[in-house]
Amino acid sequence: MKSTAAPPARRLRFGPALPPAFYDRDTELVARELLGAVLQCRSPEGVTSGRIVETEAYLGPHDPACHAVAGLTERTRALHGPPGTAYVYFVYGVHWCMNAVTREAGHGSAVLIRALEPLEGLALMRRRRGARIVDRDLANGPGKLCQALGIDRGLDGARLDRGALRILRDVTVPDDNVRTTPRIGISRAADWPLRFVDASSPYVSRRG
Repeated sequence: MKSTAAPPARRLRFGPALPPAFYDRDTELVARELLGAVLQCRSPEGVTSGRIVETEAYLGPHDPACHAVAGLTERTRALHGPPGTAYVYFVYGVHWCMNAVTREAGHGSAVLIRALEPLEGLALMRRRRGARIVDRDLANGPGKLCQALGIDRGLDGARLDRGALRILRDVTVPDDNVRTTPRIGISRAADWPLRFVDASSPYVSRRG
């Protein structure tokens, strides 16, 4: 007799959380090597996660597009924190954006997580983003992914190797699949080639 039961859900297994030492390096290198890692957020509503397929590097006070040019302010306090912590900020009065702080404490550099391939908690992501949103569009932008994973100001300054918000080791994206382009959505230093994309992924925010 043929079973009508639904097949069991595939159990996702990821590696350990990336340690603070991973982030205590040149920001461009961290941005490249975060491709293929998994951003995971745990909340009372459930667990959501996605594989990182797009990042941008913001290099510190000498980078005109980096918030560190404003110096240490209440808004940028977490940006100047220790490596391996989250810098979460509000933009355009609409979106939260999540960054991984790099280099030594006080420098003010970080990697913006720009797009994810959804892996865990897709039903919860759809509730947060909208029932009609197709999977490809759930987290293909920095504001979209924060909404999908439930990331907001409450996670600003959180460690990324423990607690509710973590970045976990997973797959390695081959160099042949990585494209480096100018950053997008900014007006200053927009031509600097600091956007890193897994070109094999359909989940990036923009081709090119």
